[in-house]
Amino acid sequence: MPPGKREMARIERRLITALTEACETAKGEIKGFTWLTHTTDLNALTETLRITWVFETQADKKLAQANAKARIFELTAMALNEANIDLTPSDLTVRFDSEDECQRTHRGDWQKRLAKGD
Repeated sequence: MPPGKREMARIERRLITALTEACETAKGEIKGFTWLTHTTDLNALTETLRITWVFETQADKKLAQANAKARIFELTAMALNEANIDLTPSDLTVRFDSEDECQRTHRGDWQKRLAKGD
């Protein structure tokens, strides 16, 4: 039997809390990192979860992809574990993005950018 609305809300709250902790840790460790967010369909959580790590610039993003990807995946894995979500971070679930790229392509409209999956 699939989880009910209350259980899905609990899962979402646990995920938000755990990702917030990961975000605060990353801010102190990873140059240019500013914030993160997630999108998902809670009815198909493990298939649809996307966690987007946002950097100030494209250069910061590229530097993080080269030098901090393992740490970002580790922080993501810890957050998923804390939220009791059985999912291993991968290039499908973890995305890297930047403020300047969103500004350039979507005029700073993150909601539109995340919905489009760019």
